[in-house]
Amino acid sequence: MLEMEFHPEECLAEAEEVVKKLRAALDRAGLALPSMCLEPTSYVRAQGCPVVELGRCNITTASRLAAALTAAERAGE
Repeated sequence: MLEMEFHPEECLAEAEEVVKKLRAALDRAGLALPSMCLEPTSYVRAQGCPVVELGRCNITTASRLAAALTAAERAGE
């Protein structure tokens, strides 16, 4: 039987913190990706670092996200 290795707890805690920070930043921008989470299959070490699943959103949210990223890009020019 194949034994799976999982990421160390510190790695997962860091990934969960990143998801919290991203959710807070999106909230400050008036955006929400409700299904955003860590991809459960990425907990397995063979998959590399944990992967953030951004989830699904409607057209309005996608458009607002694109506008926010474009504004941030322009502000950095």
